Amino acid sequence: MTPRVSIVIPVYNEGEAILRCVDRILRDVLLPSEILLVHDMPEDTTVPYAEKLAAENSHVRPVLNTYGRGPANAIRFGIDTACAPVAVVTMADGSDDPRQIDDLARLVERGVVVAAASRYMPGGQQVGGPRLKRFLSRWAGRSLHWFARVGTRDATNSFKAYDTEFVRQVGIESRTGFEIGLELTAKASRLRRPVAEIPTIWLDRQLGESRFDLGRFMPSYLRWYFFCFGRRLTVGQIAARGPRHAQVSLEKESKVSG
Repeated sequence: MTPRVSIVIPVYNEGEAILRCVDRILRDVLLPSEILLVHDMPEDTTVPYAEKLAAENSHVRPVLNTYGRGPANAIRFGIDTACAPVAVVTMADGSDDPRQIDDLARLVERGVVVAAASRYMPGGQQVGGPRLKRFLSRWAGRSLHWFARVGTRDATNSFKAYDTEFVRQVGIESRTGFEIGLELTAKASRLRRPVAEIPTIWLDRQLGESRFDLGRFMPSYLRWYFFCFGRRLTVGQIAARGPRHAQVSLEKESKVSG
């Protein structure tokens, strides 16, 4: 059976903890789905457990990312590999609520191109996490909602569902961090394509270390923040930006991190 939703999970040395993550998804997601566990290297500690899960359940697929290391490349590769018309990106650390994957996917099936799980709309909540990161994320989300009319109060959250055809049309330029959620929301906004949101309760990860580096990723977030403001663009204009702008952005980020 062709899946209705591809669940893309970038993983990095999650080890045995991935078993609990996937078990929750298998238990809570009711739509026909595939789970893509995207890793950057064969020696990742997640791989043996991912292969065990795949042997036990045909819906689970360990996938080796060949686009380059880092969460952005892993997510980009996962969406490109997805078989379903809807791709949901979620984290392996237990911060996202898998019970909401069905609702996000159904919003895309109804016609939105980006469906966001929002921490900052009524009914949403963020529990834990670095204080500065929380402040900046909330400020960015609310200001984009008020002034750029992006359709969600939480444009920076990675927990989103996408129309895979839309993503393949506009492309993904991000190459380093977790700014893909903001990038695709920004592109949908400039195209005047529908974006929707549902409230979510986000919990800071309990195991392992976060890969989020605020100083390193901030230039990319600022770039897409400001991109949300502007005149309407066409798909052709958005797609034409891709390779050249992605390379320029990568070079700038390398200089900043260096």
